[in-house]
Amino acid sequence: MTTPPENHTPQIRPAGLDGVLVTFADALTEPANRAALAFAAELARRGLDGIEEAAPSLVSVYLRFDPLHLSFTDLSARLRGLLQERDWYAAPMPGGRRLIRVPAVFGTDLAPQLDEAAEAAGFQPDEAIASICRSPLRVQTIGFAPGQPYLGLLPKAWDIPRQTDLTRAVPEGALVVAIRQITLFSVSSPTGWRHVGQTALKLFQPNAEEPFLLRPGDEVQFCRVSRERFETLRAAPASGIEIERLP
Repeated sequence: MTTPPENHTPQIRPAGLDGVLVTFADALTEPANRAALAFAAELARRGLDGIEEAAPSLVSVYLRFDPLHLSFTDLSARLRGLLQERDWYAAPMPGGRRLIRVPAVFGTDLAPQLDEAAEAAGFQPDEAIASICRSPLRVQTIGFAPGQPYLGLLPKAWDIPRQTDLTRAVPEGALVVAIRQITLFSVSSPTGWRHVGQTALKLFQPNAEEPFLLRPGDEVQFCRVSRERFETLRAAPASGIEIERLP
């Protein structure tokens, strides 16, 4: 049986006529995200008959199945058996992951809410930048817009709320922060999160063989660069990123 954090056990719920949601927690934690990523990868590896799609989110896995081939009752029984096979909250991360080092400029007119976010987290601006750049952050899920990653978790000091008002638009490649997570924007969009950094990343390239640059389970580490260096990288084909395969 699994040994879930905070006495939470995985829940299996219907999602429409042909969907199932397997949820590992009510709120985001590292073990719950790990469980969602590992469980989705195992479903993909096994290729269970009747399951047409398995997609992880922050703490859940959505499955789409063929109800003419497989009933919800039978699928739920299979999923319960799989859930009992191991402690998914402590499961190894899926293979094929990568570490992507990403140059970013912080503050300036390109990312004007650094000081505000730093103050909310109890940091001086330079301390805030160091905290964000110190360690790799996991791609917990892709969502909201094509190829857009949610990264985390940041230290507890970064459990800062969203803004009360919306920023009308942040540009593609914007690095925004709230509730211990960072989001990189794949397209220009409104947001209630604070814009603290700017990257030159092209996260969504619809005509590429792999349209999304990042995948759930990858890790991203930000590297602070000057405004001048950033402008040079913005014109570079690979935006100055470095990619390393993880074991």
